[in-house]
Amino acid sequence: MKLARYGRIGKEKPGLIDEQGRLRDLSGIIDDIGPGQLSDKALARLAKINPQALPAVRGKPRFAVPLTGTGKFIGIGLNYSDHAAEAGMPIPKEPIVFMKATSCLSGPSDPVMLPNGSKKSDWEVELGVVIGTAARYVSEKDALRHVAGYCVVNDVSEREYQLERGSQWDKGKGCDTFGPVGPWLVTRDEIPDPQRLDLWLDLNGKRVQSGNTRTMIFSVAEIVSYVSRFMTLLPGDIITTGTPPGVGMGMKPPRFLKRGDEMVLGIDGLGEQRQQVIAYQA
Repeated sequence: MKLARYGRIGKEKPGLIDEQGRLRDLSGIIDDIGPGQLSDKALARLAKINPQALPAVRGKPRFAVPLTGTGKFIGIGLNYSDHAAEAGMPIPKEPIVFMKATSCLSGPSDPVMLPNGSKKSDWEVELGVVIGTAARYVSEKDALRHVAGYCVVNDVSEREYQLERGSQWDKGKGCDTFGPVGPWLVTRDEIPDPQRLDLWLDLNGKRVQSGNTRTMIFSVAEIVSYVSRFMTLLPGDIITTGTPPGVGMGMKPPRFLKRGDEMVLGIDGLGEQRQQVIAYQA
């Protein structure tokens, strides 16, 4: 099942993508898609709905972040060995955990805004994991049972802020618009193995990132289990799981985002994002 939210900012409605790829309106069934709709029981109720009985949404509405009520937006750094190599950093012995501000969440086709004074803003296509039921000290064996589903994330990062202005990555990860998520949330029953997904990103029509989640250093199950040792994961929390090689920081010479650039990115079965890069706007 593919769940979505659509409409103008602040006026979003819940939706569902049918088998033909058409957007259907769910607002007659539920008020929104948030933590209360992400448990196995709640998702099973939604799965019983006949999509053909739902009103089709006309036109091309804006897609929003496919869920609301996210309490934590957690990132995992250097989770592909070849990305660690291009960054000139050692392969981590344990997952590197950082936080992205929830205020950076944005729709999958909303513009990405360069921060005021940005010098080194960069792109990162990543597999996003959405928590469906609370997880605290869960085993790797049971970890995926706590996952509601998966989505595409662009972990946009300002490298100067992240790496050159102190030891905390968060400053370069949580700028406004630096967390495009969507276009939809795909429930875990449709993704039986999250470690077999191709992911890619094009910059201005040129393929710059191409990878597969099978080359992750730490699997989705390992990540959920690990993070749950240090904080309780709650329904609606999002974990973005690392990026394959091909980021601007690793190019020779490095190439960073500038106004007018276009990013198009996607993951097998999870849809596609498209963002225009714009200058800082107060």
